[in-house]
Amino acid sequence: MSAGEETVLDARGQRCPLPVIRLARLVQDRPGVGVVVVLATDPAAAHDVPAWCRMRGHRFLEARVEDDHTAYVVEVATPSTAAAGR
Repeated sequence: MSAGEETVLDARGQRCPLPVIRLARLVQDRPGVGVVVVLATDPAAAHDVPAWCRMRGHRFLEARVEDDHTAYVVEVATPSTAAAGR
């Protein structure tokens, strides 16, 4: 699941809200994860991932279109809590 300092979460083929649910679980289960790259094919992820970051105090870095999917890059705040961005 890791690629260098980034953790890759492959959610290709999964429909809303599964990519964000899996992202939330990964962040909860792996404190200090750092940067997560979510690979998704669901167009709703373009809205869902940045919105989840805003609500949870994480930083949405970018969205990159790659072949048949989009890679959403998230910098996870430490500590990973809803209050982290306040």
